[in-house]
Amino acid sequence: MTSDSTQSDATPTESAADETERLRGVVDSIGFVLFDFDGPICRLFAGRPAADVARDLVQWLKEQGLRGLLTADEKREADPYVVLRAVDRRHPRSDLVAELEAWLTRQELKAVTTAMPTAFVDPLIRTWAAVGARLAVTTNNAPCAVGRYLERRGTLGCFAPHIYGRTQDLSLLKPNPDCVERALRAMGAEPGATLMIGDAPSDCVAARRAGVRFLGYARNERKAQLLREAGAEHLVGSLERLSRVVYANGNIKAP
Repeated sequence: MTSDSTQSDATPTESAADETERLRGVVDSIGFVLFDFDGPICRLFAGRPAADVARDLVQWLKEQGLRGLLTADEKREADPYVVLRAVDRRHPRSDLVAELEAWLTRQELKAVTTAMPTAFVDPLIRTWAAVGARLAVTTNNAPCAVGRYLERRGTLGCFAPHIYGRTQDLSLLKPNPDCVERALRAMGAEPGATLMIGDAPSDCVAARRAGVRFLGYARNERKAQLLREAGAEHLVGSLERLSRVVYANGNIKAP
């Protein structure tokens, strides 16, 4: 995935002090934090653009004589998860979808070795866990890929066993709130005391449907605009100041 110009933590009209105060309001009384994976925690396909994975998926369908399953726009889609959902809509819970999902899981597991951590996320994760918040991952990625990545970074213990990712039922991918609701149930979390951090409109919609607070991570203005259009009220372009705010608010306690 290519990057546009980087967005700063604060908006052009917002001072650093104002943004710090705003972030304090976002994390106030939070006992549970749900992280999307690809974006807020890492760039999973940093070593191989997701668009290449999507093209390979389309090519695989073509080789099976199934390229006609996709519209012209879907064939040009740069997001492999959009392609996967498109096939699932036409052949839900089929052997074809299961095979495609397994193929994508293999690509994600390969990508773990070259994934790039999001700047400042590791200290943010460790700080939030240290001050008593309970953490989970809520993602459209395969749970096994998430677990492998977190283990490599030494942060798996901050989350385990609370990793809620893609299941065989692809209709439950975000923006469906299924993974968020599974996390809430398993952790005994009150939605009002829960914050989700995500970088895609589907994350924002899933959080809203589940009744949890949402903080958008937008590493460029294009992503920021998409999140605003989805209804996100709070955005950051870096996790650095959020990490400092959480450290300063060391009185956060899990219920």
